Amino acid sequence: MGEQASIDPKRSAMMARIGQRDTQPELAVRRLLHGLGYRFRLHRRDLPGRPDIILPRYRIAILVHGCFWHRHRRCQFAYVPKSRIEFWTRKFQQNIDRDKRVSRELRARGWKVLTVWECQTFDTGALDRRLRRLLAIRRSH
Repeated sequence: MGEQASIDPKRSAMMARIGQRDTQPELAVRRLLHGLGYRFRLHRRDLPGRPDIILPRYRIAILVHGCFWHRHRRCQFAYVPKSRIEFWTRKFQQNIDRDKRVSRELRARGWKVLTVWECQTFDTGALDRRLRRLLAIRRSH
């Protein structure tokens, strides 16, 4: 029996509902940035990986990563599904490799890359402090 035969229709439907844009974590970061007075652009097509949020004035690209899909180390949400382990391992590795390539390409073009993980958006106070600290450092340059 091939790997295709073991696809769980419920899991497939659940995964298909997960969007790529305007996710809750992304919206949380955007709300905080807006509240801090920053103006930003979304998903610029001319940049590698179409970063979720960019601050053109400061040349900062913010990548908002889901812990599951992008494999946040030591995070409870970065689990491996129990079925089709080979498929998921391959898929996750491709995502990790792509994320590294995108970050490298953005840096080569002179962009500072900031990754915000999904689980970091649950504590908005901590995220607010982190964004203030990182962006204040960048503003002063």
